[in-house]
Amino acid sequence: MLRREILLIDDDQDDLDNFIDAIESLKKNVSCHTMRNPLKALEELAGSEKKPDLIFLDYNMPYINGMEFLRKLRSYPCLEGIDVVMFSTPEENVMLPWLIKNGISVKYRSKPDTFEELKALFSTIL
Repeated sequence: MLRREILLIDDDQDDLDNFIDAIESLKKNVSCHTMRNPLKALEELAGSEKKPDLIFLDYNMPYINGMEFLRKLRSYPCLEGIDVVMFSTPEENVMLPWLIKNGISVKYRSKPDTFEELKALFSTIL
């Protein structure tokens, strides 16, 4: 499925900049919006008629972590259908079982170490 609207939620501005650069380098028909505060992102999503097709969500953030954000997101009927990819530093084989154990069903990807790996990640998801 071709994604048109993407929301990146991460408190690290360098990560946001790298993500946008990687997405733009793929020359896909997508637009990206970024937010650094997960609580403000949730508020904006709940109050907006236009919803993203996909959210990339950092796990480690201030105010609430990615798991708490996802639980709150799924509590809004108008936001339930948005696809989410959670990402963070721990490897997938560490985080996925932990997320499942805590009742969170979500796609998870480890943050890539290089720009080329980030582009490859996006080319498989977008």
